[in-house]
Amino acid sequence: MSSTSETGHAKNIANFQNLIQFAVGYGAVYNPSKNTLKIPQLNTIATTSNAKLADVITKNTAFNNAVNDRLNSFKGLMTLSTRLVNALEITSASKEKIKDAKGFQRKMKGRRASEVQTSTDPNAPAPNTISTSQVSYDNLIQHFAGLVAVLQSEASFTPNETDLKLTALTAKQADLVAKNNAVAVAHTAISNSRIARNKTLYDEGTGLVDTALEVKKYVKSLFGPSSPEFGQVKSIAFKNIPK
Repeated sequence: MSSTSETGHAKNIANFQNLIQFAVGYGAVYNPSKNTLKIPQLNTIATTSNAKLADVITKNTAFNNAVNDRLNSFKGLMTLSTRLVNALEITSASKEKIKDAKGFQRKMKGRRASEVQTSTDPNAPAPNTISTSQVSYDNLIQHFAGLVAVLQSEASFTPNETDLKLTALTAKQADLVAKNNAVAVAHTAISNSRIARNKTLYDEGTGLVDTALEVKKYVKSLFGPSSPEFGQVKSIAFKNIPK
């Protein structure tokens, strides 16, 4: 979606609130027979829409934070794997075991993950790259776990460097899993939040946009197409934003 359409949700809500104010200004004469067009129901739609939009903003921020946390957690993983293989090579490990470790290291280099781009725009669609990226990170975790398992099987692998010790590596592995899972959870949350927002604003017949168009039609039928009252509302724009 373009940057113009991405601001459309907030614009629709703002215009709907403007429409309500005109309807309120008509006083008792504004008395539609359809219940959903009455002032209390219009106010409920406006309140719900604002809440749904605010929830998208909150969930989008959480998603961005999760992506950034994962990026920081995986930073330097390739360098760490190289150091681990080098450390294993100076132990009593067999050539076969070293070969296994190098195999996992090569797989990690071949599965370098492309980071999901975060967005500060809460109206932007959920990233299309999330699935591919998630698989890449899943594979990195799997290959790192394989490397750690090889190191755990070698009794002579007892490095003095704190970040190369097995306890540090298992903690690192758990952190990678947690950060990766957090992104998946946050992505689901923002995706569901956008669905809820879109239903409130754009569901056929009951959404904010369709309701607004019906209000305008009622004002037109109430006062006439050439009336100043209809002139107040006819140019208030409402657009169905592509999902």
